[in-house]
Amino acid sequence: MKIGIGLPNQVRDVTAATLPRWAALAEEAGFSTLATTGRYAYPGVSDTVALAAAAGATTTIGLLSAVLLAPTWPGALLAKEVAGIDGVSGGRLTLGVGVGSREDEFTVPGLGLHGRGARLEADLATYREIWGGAPVDGGPNPAVPTGTRHVPMLFGGYSARALERMVRWGEGYIGGSLPPAMTAPSFEAARRAWREAGRQGAPKLVVLAYFALADPETGQANLQDFYRLAPEHIAANAVLCTTPEMIKQAVTDYTALGLDEIIFVPATDALDEIPRLADLVT
Repeated sequence: MKIGIGLPNQVRDVTAATLPRWAALAEEAGFSTLATTGRYAYPGVSDTVALAAAAGATTTIGLLSAVLLAPTWPGALLAKEVAGIDGVSGGRLTLGVGVGSREDEFTVPGLGLHGRGARLEADLATYREIWGGAPVDGGPNPAVPTGTRHVPMLFGGYSARALERMVRWGEGYIGGSLPPAMTAPSFEAARRAWREAGRQGAPKLVVLAYFALADPETGQANLQDFYRLAPEHIAANAVLCTTPEMIKQAVTDYTALGLDEIIFVPATDALDEIPRLADLVT
């Protein structure tokens, strides 16, 4: 199983200049992937900005949004942003998307919480059209350079519709930062949906787990703040690894579930958390 690390873009009041430094150190440490966890209505750095900073500061490590709330964006605009980040990175981006559930995240006029699932369905087709070089609104120009690739997508969420989107549009599934016993059914459902849809091979399965090794108290406070208005079953059960033993147990447990990758998401933005985690898992 591969081991990735999150960017601290979701840590409250993060210093934005930390992000490219974090990305470069994570690549040097040997992690497989750098991932974002983002919200609009929170004092952090947006997924697209954080991923662009990471793309420019690294050369080999994978990049992942885990997950970006796609229906909060105009579809064509997000497709262009994503294509640009992927291009800057040399084709290292995977777009992880979800529909979101909190009204305060939906700030663009006309793109509210209601109807977000249907909008995402339409937006997924728009992404493919934009990435394929289709003209913008029938005009003379495409939105992206010739040769832009179709960015691979993973899907997060707990509904049957999320799995339907995964098998139609995506390459796999992202599970939330919940204990293995709570996430295992979602991964099994993803595998089952993949088989029943007749997709070849197996879906890529990624899980998230928060960590705070040097300062567990601050990490716990940050995590509680981030999930303060989240659904109770998520807020009360989010996994936070605070000791070497917990990190190693998480790797063991998720390996036993047959997952492809675990992303350890930082609950603080202290740069020395990178070598602490690397010493345990890389």
